[in-house]
Amino acid sequence: MSVNHQHLRAFHAIASEGSISRAARRLNVAQPTLSQQLKALERRHQAALFDGRKPPLRLTIFGQQLFDLTRKLFVTSRDIENLLGNADDRMTSDMRLGSDSPFFAVRLAAAIRQKNPSASIRVRIGNAVETFAWLREAQIDVGIVSDPPGDDAFVYEPLFSDRLVVAVPQNHPLARLDVLPIAALAGQRLLVREATSRTRLATETLLLDADVAPAEVMELHTRETIREGVAIGLGCSLFFSLECPPDSRIRFLPLDVGARQSRLTGYVVCLGEKRRTSLFSAVMDAATELRAMSPLPIPSINGGSGRAPSTATAIERALETAV
Repeated sequence: MSVNHQHLRAFHAIASEGSISRAARRLNVAQPTLSQQLKALERRHQAALFDGRKPPLRLTIFGQQLFDLTRKLFVTSRDIENLLGNADDRMTSDMRLGSDSPFFAVRLAAAIRQKNPSASIRVRIGNAVETFAWLREAQIDVGIVSDPPGDDAFVYEPLFSDRLVVAVPQNHPLARLDVLPIAALAGQRLLVREATSRTRLATETLLLDADVAPAEVMELHTRETIREGVAIGLGCSLFFSLECPPDSRIRFLPLDVGARQSRLTGYVVCLGEKRRTSLFSAVMDAATELRAMSPLPIPSINGGSGRAPSTATAIERALETAV
């Protein structure tokens, strides 16, 4: 039995948005029309794709299986359109960018738009594990990921290298120092990200190597929440330097450890099959200009760019348990 491509597109939009009304706005069609197309797809193939019709819509098991396939279908379709399009039309379709670095995400998006004014870019922010999972599930086209797991299915291009610094309240006794001895964190309340955060992983590794144990660990999940916690005197925390916007209530201090001990490297990552598409070319043209903003020199990976980094086995384990 042949499949109606228009019905598949309607289903994919509804599944992506979790709502028929939002999907209708996204496709610029009437909501009743979209509902009819979904019903026709379910009726034609005698399969229930959603549990009910009230938002947020929940996919059935069969619906999730179909959604996994339509994600791949429409990503491939968009890549074909980009590849075959004229040079002036290379970036007219949507580009979905995911990142664990807000600093570089917005700058990469701005650089791409400057070179391709017709580009439509959507940016999604998560931690390193979440961002790489989105890449694997084809929920984004390109990711900026810190120390991603090695996977030969993906292409990796180094973008920046950064190091940990300590955030303390401005009125804290430690704020009078110019450089913070890592041993000074013993006995402090430490505010940390979620368990799958790359910053938390780097923090825990650094403290373990230095044999330093904080008096208490409090999980606050997001960067913004933790910065506010530090600002009001709830505790101290560790951030990578790019995550430290000016705040008169907080003092950010370097640590008395070598850069290698507290370092991470961020990469632009996409599926290897996308490497020769105009999409990835546009991203890399923009990324080349941004490398000059890296706080630390960018190390090479395995003798050259494009190959999988050999680090981040802990993130690989977190990916396995998080999805």
